[in-house]
Amino acid sequence: MTSSAARILVVEDNDTLRRGITIALRERWGDVRDLANGNDAIECISDTHSDAFDVIVTDLRLPGCDGISVLRAARERDPGTSVLIMTAYGSIETAVEAMRSGAFDFVQKPLDLDQLEFRVARGVDHRRLLCEVTELRAERAEQAAHQASDQIIGNSPALRGALDLARRVAPTRSTVLVTGETGTGKELIVGLIHRISPRAKGPLVKVNCAALPETLLESELFGHERGAFTGADRQRIGRFEEANGGTLFLDEVGDTSSATQAKLLRVLQEQQFHRLGGSTLLRTDARIISATNQDLGARIAEGLFREDLYFRLNVIRIHLPPLRERPEDLVELAHHFLRELSTEMRHPLRGFTEAALAKIRSHDWPGNVRELHNTLERAVLMAEGSRIDAEDLSILGGRSARGGRSWRRELPAEGISLRDVERGLVIEALERTGYVQKDAAKLIGVSRRKLNYMIQRMGITHSAWRRNRDLESAGG
Repeated sequence: MTSSAARILVVEDNDTLRRGITIALRERWGDVRDLANGNDAIECISDTHSDAFDVIVTDLRLPGCDGISVLRAARERDPGTSVLIMTAYGSIETAVEAMRSGAFDFVQKPLDLDQLEFRVARGVDHRRLLCEVTELRAERAEQAAHQASDQIIGNSPALRGALDLARRVAPTRSTVLVTGETGTGKELIVGLIHRISPRAKGPLVKVNCAALPETLLESELFGHERGAFTGADRQRIGRFEEANGGTLFLDEVGDTSSATQAKLLRVLQEQQFHRLGGSTLLRTDARIISATNQDLGARIAEGLFREDLYFRLNVIRIHLPPLRERPEDLVELAHHFLRELSTEMRHPLRGFTEAALAKIRSHDWPGNVRELHNTLERAVLMAEGSRIDAEDLSILGGRSARGGRSWRRELPAEGISLRDVERGLVIEALERTGYVQKDAAKLIGVSRRKLNYMIQRMGITHSAWRRNRDLESAGG
């Protein structure tokens, strides 16, 4: 009667010994097969129509091929198989070679069957532990995928399709191009792919290609040697080196120059590059994910983007739809942000009035999810009641669903963030009131509590404002 189930192979050319070992192991584990030839053992191990063996007990010297060859075949089929080497030539060199080749253990002849059974039991336990660890890691990866997906709010078919594609491509090495308008959440998709990929333990390195001029961008990506250019007083490791074994995210890749594009193409083709000013050829094992809010096809037609680089980057394309194309997600996102912001600002709110929801639905959100978040952040600051009302959303600008001009067209050519506008409003109010907090709060129509929160969040510091704030506190 067997104490537990395990699939075991015994490879021994001595018929009497082989039968004795097989009978002893079969009484305890049941499924035990025996062979006398090394070549036959390798053929049996390599048969993909049957399950891999849990434990293989093999002699070192066999007809056909030796036990080390059997060991290597077993490791190639399934690295989790526990292989025990039997040898009558129990030298240290033999044991070292077997262990270096991946043997779980080795035993010397003449055999003690009780000792052999003990070591086989350890091998079975080791195999089961590895299987449990593999299953646990798979469960954790699945949980991580769901948790990462939960950060991307919405159930519209277009968004769910993008998330499903991200999950399917995550386990691969394929390059991915994430497209979509500004504020649609491209960076969240990149983070999802990295966290559920086999590279999750490696770094996720991000580079904004639009934020740096050409010379600095090349140094950022590839690094430089000391003396490579004026001001290069020390060696710098580039992002490709930092991302080795992980993921490199090239944001706004459509804004790179033709020279940088040529170097990126070479790295994608060869996984090799030089630091600026260096002669050593360096290798990188970084997965490349890029993103852009531009029409790369149009830029190719204009001669501004290399077609061959586009094909390298665009092996898998994930497009994130703008918020106006998934109105079913709008209210869900609004409630999600309201819960987060209410907790963060310690200003509990119970939701939105119908008038506020109608105003949210009527806007087409040219800044997408980012604009919605910033708008609701200001609304939480402005709200005096228990719910966000339409008047709290009065700072909504731009083109609505009913038509009108977009606020984006009224900004300077270089652009300005909504946070900068808000910061400027607070600073101007403080300056105009001589840094008296209660007067500044009254000027912009918020409570002193809200103004104080805004000042702290924006990091606004001024000695006169601090002095007047302390006087106000002292005076009640």
